[in-house]
Amino acid sequence: MTNIAIFASGSGTNAEAIMNHFSDSSCGRVALLLSNRGDAYALKRAERFGVPTAVFSRDEFLDPAGRVARLLREHRIDFIVLAGFLWLVPAFLTAGYAGRIVNIHPALLPKFGGKGMYGEHVHRAVIEAGEKESGITIHLVNERYDSGDTLFQATVPVAPDDTPESLAAKIHVLEHRHFPAVIERTIRSLR
Repeated sequence: MTNIAIFASGSGTNAEAIMNHFSDSSCGRVALLLSNRGDAYALKRAERFGVPTAVFSRDEFLDPAGRVARLLREHRIDFIVLAGFLWLVPAFLTAGYAGRIVNIHPALLPKFGGKGMYGEHVHRAVIEAGEKESGITIHLVNERYDSGDTLFQATVPVAPDDTPESLAAKIHVLEHRHFPAVIERTIRSLR
């Protein structure tokens, strides 16, 4: 059984979809949810699933001997999922979990990626660029924002009257439908 840690910074709808998916999976289980924000609603969602949680500071995240690294060891974490987590993952984690950290991005990378491109910022940029479609990219995580190998993409049309909010709603449907399944497929491929 693969032990999964989810890193989340916000409301946690993707984290909830993942916890729900793995609640009866023979492949893996969500063993820990970590957040850099004490007010992240993802923490409450994890508590409802009985998943242990912790909040950490930037220093605790960046220190190879710090609290985050210790929590990952204590919970015997095999695989990491970034679900709405906005910080760049430090090199000691990308190296230690090479090929075992995935992220979801709310656009079709390599377009509209990089530092500061998250949430509404991405959807607004897609609309302002006049794109005819957007979607999701699920990718491996390396030491640079949004540049790891792509595992999966799915698309939705961008309508002429779409707003960042309406486009986000379409993207969320794709995220919740595909992210848990791609995580499971990736974990199974590592066995």
